[in-house]
Amino acid sequence: MDIVFATHNAHKRGEVEAIMREVWPEIHLVEPTGEAPDEDGHSFGANALIKARAGFADMSIPSIADDSGICVAALGGEPGIDSAHYSGERDDVKNLELVLAKLEGESRREAEFVCAAAMVDEQGEEVVERRWPGSITHEPFGEGGFGYDPIFQPDGYEVTAAELSAEEKNTISHRGQAFRALAALLKTRYSQ
Repeated sequence: MDIVFATHNAHKRGEVEAIMREVWPEIHLVEPTGEAPDEDGHSFGANALIKARAGFADMSIPSIADDSGICVAALGGEPGIDSAHYSGERDDVKNLELVLAKLEGESRREAEFVCAAAMVDEQGEEVVERRWPGSITHEPFGEGGFGYDPIFQPDGYEVTAAELSAEEKNTISHRGQAFRALAALLKTRYSQ
């Protein structure tokens, strides 16, 4: 079944499709044809819904989207919903370098990734939110993943998210948890 995944990020679309196919193998995520909407919500859930609504309005088939980021306790929850452009631009390296600079000399390193996954179709709207607790390392490690993965060490692990295999990360991550739950909702709704 074709479902719009309201992102123009091919890497994220592939990752999410692999996660959701674990639950519902028939799913196929397609790219939206319209422009990305302004994400002016004040929470991960609000921004995910803005994108999912735009995808549904654009293509008239069920649409899903997510908004995710990292929240660092010692920074009062920053970068939060501003994670993608925390440094003032969409640059993963500059963003994580800014987090490390702000935590210089800070002993409290607790952080969590948050993912809100939203679905919009003719029957209504759903939002599922999941969290992945861990801490911020003192320097980047690993070549995998993207975003803040090289400085995020999940609770219970001795490596960063960037050092996990894609399969390991998808099993335990905030995005993996949220989209498996969303896939289960979609499967219940559309597998008759």
